[in-house]
Amino acid sequence: MTLRWEAFLASVQERGEYETSQEADRAARVVLALLGAHLVGHERAELAARLPEAYALILLNPLQAAEPLSAERFVQATAAWIEGATAETAKWDVGAVLSVVADASGEELMRRVLLQLPPGYDLLFGRPQSA
Repeated sequence: MTLRWEAFLASVQERGEYETSQEADRAARVVLALLGAHLVGHERAELAARLPEAYALILLNPLQAAEPLSAERFVQATAAWIEGATAETAKWDVGAVLSVVADASGEELMRRVLLQLPPGYDLLFGRPQSA
């Protein structure tokens, strides 16, 4: 089931404790663009289908990553793209957005998405995997 734009944004705003929906939208756009650069194939398309159209398009049309970023470098890249962000605030931004994405995706799709990503992303999605 696809989340409506308002519901997605409200969830990100609540989890990120953003004062405005514009702050939540900015975080969502940056994080989804970076995430889209790391996913391919059916999983990226299936995940996009569960997001509101505006965010799905960002996920489907990312900048191409030269190499997969570790979870730590993903957070650093997020900080670089958000004006005034630090590593700590970017980690908060990533967690707010990706936890909503994880909820929208469901367990099976989330498992397949995590298989495409380097170790450590499970924590960014708020879905720690057992060792």
